[in-house]
Amino acid sequence: MSGTFFLNLAALIAMVPAALAALRRRTDRRDSLFWLLLAVALAGALVALLGRTPTIWQTGFGPTLWVTIAGTILLFGCISALMPNAWRLSALLLPYLVILGVIATAWSSAPGTHPLAAGTPPVWIQIHIVSAVLTYAFTTLAAVAAAAVLVRERTLRRKQTSAMTRALPSVADAEQLQLTFLKWSALVMGLGLVTGMGLQVLTTGSALVLEHKVLFALLSFAVIVLLLLAHLRTGVRGRRAARLVMVAYLLISLGFPGVKFVTDILVA
Repeated sequence: MSGTFFLNLAALIAMVPAALAALRRRTDRRDSLFWLLLAVALAGALVALLGRTPTIWQTGFGPTLWVTIAGTILLFGCISALMPNAWRLSALLLPYLVILGVIATAWSSAPGTHPLAAGTPPVWIQIHIVSAVLTYAFTTLAAVAAAAVLVRERTLRRKQTSAMTRALPSVADAEQLQLTFLKWSALVMGLGLVTGMGLQVLTTGSALVLEHKVLFALLSFAVIVLLLLAHLRTGVRGRRAARLVMVAYLLISLGFPGVKFVTDILVA
């Protein structure tokens, strides 16, 4: 087995305690254990990402998943420090990120089919990369908040509860978090689309090339914007809004890691 696999495995192990603690949490506050385990999980993801080749931006399927995991954990930590109830999403978010880590570890050795040149990329490319990672992180958090809405509503209908559902935010809080994350996702995704078009102009001379990832990104952006407009005009919420958020997340997942899985693994 390669050194890359063991780095990925170590990162995965570092994330497990935070996920287990989130599922078994018995306190109603962000205690020191929460922050410590979250920091360990973030450090593990960064080791898996930067321990490979720190001077070259990796475009393979495994590194793509690890950069989204690291970006999501970092963003979640910042938001948890600023928004009182956001940390409660950890009961769904952290186990999901562990699953992504398992997938990234399983395909840790798959090479990228379109590697970037060594050295620091131009500022335009850096902005595009950061906006893409932030977009996926915000959309992931919005999808997790939507899942919390669905789980909470189902629990209320069935009048059943569990340790995990009690750890989640209330339906009203989850809906507010979902809306906030969607607004930021739309803003950052708009920046990503603009910078992506700029890169296309520089490399191909055309502002828009309808590749699979571009098409999925545009569809996801359209769903998010339409949902925000619908919320503004009609106040759409609850399960209907949550399901539309899931659709947007599915589309952006197909366009970002999904396309890389096809190009780097299925047809490599």
